[in-house]
Order: sequence, then C-alpha cells, then structure tokens
Amino acid sequence: MLGPAVALIISSGAGLIDTTLPTVAVGSFTHESEVPPDPWHVIQLDEKVPQTRYQIIHWDGVTAIEASADASMALLASPLEIQLEQTPVLCWRWRVDSPLESADMSRKSGDDYAARVYVAFEFPRSAMSWGTRFKLNLARQIFGEHVPDAAINYVWDNRYPVGTDMPNAYTDRMRMSVVQSGPDNAGNWVQERRNVLLDARQAFGDHPMKASLLAVASDTDNTKEQARAGFADLHFVGADVSCDFPMANH
Repeated sequence: MLGPAVALIISSGAGLIDTTLPTVAVGSFTHESEVPPDPWHVIQLDEKVPQTRYQIIHWDGVTAIEASADASMALLASPLEIQLEQTPVLCWRWRVDSPLESADMSRKSGDDYAARVYVAFEFPRSAMSWGTRFKLNLARQIFGEHVPDAAINYVWDNRYPVGTDMPNAYTDRMRMSVVQSGPDNAGNWVQERRNVLLDARQAFGDHPMKASLLAVASDTDNTKEQARAGFADLHFVGADVSCDFPMANH
C-alpha cells in the first residue's frame, strides 16, 4: 500500500572525543508498556486496513518496540526536532522473526515489508515542481495530512539484495533502500547506520530540507502475511561520530 510518511559522542579526529556534537535520541525505551510512550503515536493511513499492533517489550536484553502485523498496516511515528546538517546519521537496531515470503517492492500488490524505518521530509515549495505539488495535494486529499513531501524507507526485504534503491511502487516521492535482506540475520538484533542527509540529497536533490518525522512499521496488508519485528535505540549522530548502542541487559 502507499505508505508515505508516512527519523553520541564517540571518536573523531585522531582518537579524540568531540563533546560538541549532540546525541539526538528518538527511540530509547526503558520500561515495558502496552502503549508506546509519547510522543510516539500510531498513524493509520487507511481505516479499512487493520492496524499493526505496537508495544514496548524487553526482548533478548533490549527494551524495544515490538511490531506485530497480520494482514495489517499502521505506522508508529515520532516527530523530529533535529538539524540534519549537524546530526545527519540515523542509528538504530532492529530484528525480524523472518522476512516476508511473497512481497515484491517493485509491484503495488507486493509493497510489504517485515520491517522498515523511515524518515519523512519537508521541502520549500520552490524545491518542488508544480506537478509534484499537485500530486502531493491529491494524495493528501486521499490519505490525509500525514503524507509528507518526501520520505526514505530503510527496509528489511525478502528478495532484493542489500544496497538496492528504487522508487516506491506508488510514488517516486518515496525511496526504498534495502538495508537487510533475507533470513540470514533473522532472529538477531542487527545494528544499522545510515547518513540520511546524503541519502535524501541523492534521492531528491540538494535542496534545503527538514526531517519532520521518524516512523517504524511492519507492513503486511497487501500480501496478507504475518510478521513480527523489533526496533530499538533510534538516534541521530554526526557524520564522523560512532553510534551509541547500549549493552544488551540479559
């Protein structure tokens, strides 16, 4: 389905610690909860589609978002207040029980993912053509104001190799980037790091932009499959700063 909208201070230089660069934590959780804490909130894009269920659990030593999908789709999202020029790198860890079987992101009917993390962007009107603005206005009439100007999805895919990057099957205002693929790392927490600013510039051009929303999802409404995924320790760091992943507490 159309899923627009739908987001540390280690070493730099010669082994020195740069304390001027901030850590921007977005998804660090400390307690289990049946309802994710504010400002995280569920966004349902189509009320006819069942919602993916989200809660905070302690999972193999990591306190994390658990997403449980059953022919369902909804986003779990948090607004962003970051300066991408200062902290362009998104760090997170995730896991899936298994990838989907029949998904194929090149087709609308296969636009499902066991797990995805994505960042939505706002652009000035001058950075978008009249045609793009018209299409966005039309999409917002159908799907609501949660449709962003553009978005990048980092996905755990089932068939395309890591490094694959393509437009979403519904719109070229959303890019799909395969960060994990297949079952090899399923059942384990996997750490990730992506330079969101570089990815966004490559996808949408070197325009002024604001990262406005970070969301996670497990999405199976098209394939009617089941999926279970986890997301934890989502944070932004500087381009030359290491991610800050706490030790798992067993």
